[in-house]
Amino acid sequence: MKKKSVVIVGGGTGTHTVLRGLKQYTDRIDLTAIVSMADSGGSTGRLRDEFGQLPAGDVRNALTALAADNDIHDTLLRELFMYRFAKGEGLLGHNFGNLFLTVLTDILGSEIEAIEAASRILRVEGQVVPVTTDSAHLVATYANGVVITGEHDIDELYDDSLRTVRITKLALTPRASLNPSVTSVLKEADLVVLGPGDLYTSVLANCVVDGFKEALQASSAKIVYVCNLMSKPGQTVGMHTSEHLAEVAKYAGVCPQHLLINTQPLPANLLEKYSAEGTLPVVNNFASNQITTVHACPLLAEEIIETVKGDTLLRSLIRHDSNLLAKALMRFIK
Repeated sequence: MKKKSVVIVGGGTGTHTVLRGLKQYTDRIDLTAIVSMADSGGSTGRLRDEFGQLPAGDVRNALTALAADNDIHDTLLRELFMYRFAKGEGLLGHNFGNLFLTVLTDILGSEIEAIEAASRILRVEGQVVPVTTDSAHLVATYANGVVITGEHDIDELYDDSLRTVRITKLALTPRASLNPSVTSVLKEADLVVLGPGDLYTSVLANCVVDGFKEALQASSAKIVYVCNLMSKPGQTVGMHTSEHLAEVAKYAGVCPQHLLINTQPLPANLLEKYSAEGTLPVVNNFASNQITTVHACPLLAEEIIETVKGDTLLRSLIRHDSNLLAKALMRFIK
């Protein structure tokens, strides 16, 4: 039986999570990750500024998710690519995989060739495709008229006055053109999964690339949106499933046929911590209609994410479970 083509659109840890789960089904599906090229924070941002290359972080996250893990050597190689320096002048906070991709790009002269070479080294099951090969930065316009440029500054929210303000417009500066490979991938896709991941800085960061919306509209694939577990100050405050879907439809040009939302209760201690920061669970306030069907099911990872030494960025402590998410998505594969 011919394998179905499943395409994940996003970036960061959300894409890593869903790819790790779906990789178990590569006897039935061909996996492709389309990843954002807007990252500008942490190790990725430093390397981007110093070397003038495309950001490596989201690519590295996807590559390590899809890397072979058949024996201890594969496991060690994956750990090496995910290793983050917790000390060392100039190295503190850097991720080895990011450094490796930067060196490969310098040697081969192309980010695309570097990704292909790293894929062979890691014996990746699937492919990782950058949404664009143009250098651009995210620009967020807020409801109060404030404009912030750069994914890192949007994510880290240095301006506390914006914590309760929503983003009303997302764009790129300068404008970026779609990687032609993305058009081919979306045309051949049977299932396109948007998310999980930060709505604006991970998922919709792909959709604002010129040509992405048209390529997705031209695809005959089923489209699933995996809704985030928590809201995010300065981005999705007060937004629940219906508001998320409206933003996806606005920027992607299509309304997903399916929406996945978690039903599992979140740990009380973490809810208290998040609530103090103005972050609340995303709940379902959308009723299935003729276009979109809501699928509510347990999707929460049981383990609490620990902060990695040397990581200077604020990370989510509550995440989706790779296996539960993959099982839910595989229901759409027929």
